Amino acid sequence: MPRAARVRAQAKINLLLRILGRERSGYHSIETVFCRLELSDEIVVRVGGHGRSLDCGGAKLGPVGENLAYRAAMAYRETGWPDTFAIEVDKRIPVGGGLGGGSADAGAVLRALNALRPEPIPRDALLDLASKLGADVPFLSSDAAMALAWGRGERMLALPPLPPRDVVLLTPPFGISTADAYSWIAAERGDSYRPLAGEFTLGMFRDWNSVLTIARNDFEPVVIRKHPRIRTLVSALHSVGASIAMLSGSGSTVFGICDDNCTLDVSQFDRLLGAVPHRTRTASHVEELLLTD
Repeated sequence: MPRAARVRAQAKINLLLRILGRERSGYHSIETVFCRLELSDEIVVRVGGHGRSLDCGGAKLGPVGENLAYRAAMAYRETGWPDTFAIEVDKRIPVGGGLGGGSADAGAVLRALNALRPEPIPRDALLDLASKLGADVPFLSSDAAMALAWGRGERMLALPPLPPRDVVLLTPPFGISTADAYSWIAAERGDSYRPLAGEFTLGMFRDWNSVLTIARNDFEPVVIRKHPRIRTLVSALHSVGASIAMLSGSGSTVFGICDDNCTLDVSQFDRLLGAVPHRTRTASHVEELLLTD
């Protein structure tokens, strides 16, 4: 029986992100279009041995018990397996940037454990576990490269992936807490705000030009008011020909989708704007797991 799994935990961007009503619990419902990137963390999950551990290289992620990858393994363990595990994470996705790095790690761990288990739990049960860890985790636990999701991210419709495009990511020297971003939204809207859910058709996602007409992020205006540099980064991406340029998730990373007319000399961003540039591409598929002894 395989005892280890290696998987690339792919980052995501949100091509659409609408923040809907706030529930009595304080949680906001969302509507979003997720799109995976080729940029990824490297995850190795081993079962058996002694104890339960997490080893992370490439970034400081705080206490082990608060790490999403570790929490995902502990949540899976509540299904009755495994008794022990060891997780290794090689971080490459910027931390706290709205790219779903922690959620991608959690989704990769859930996929890995389910692949290693002699009798895997059903897909619906796996996504239910994922939904308890965060709104991005169900998508990043799935086999979809692109999806429309709503509610708390647990309700999903897989979409055909669009042709891969080059992506420029600009990460400023500060992160944004997702909890803070939601609190800014709530404070600005007040208790009387009642947004309506959108009406979507598959034709809205058939090509990049169609996506361009609906691309938006409700976090962006409130985040810009707190961090005006975000507006500068969005404008800079438009200036080099990005067809879509906006905040990803709650930020702080800004992404630009580039077509053939986009110039990809991103060195100016680090020099002039103090943002760390990354170059990647949208993904056409979810990377497969590699099982080993």
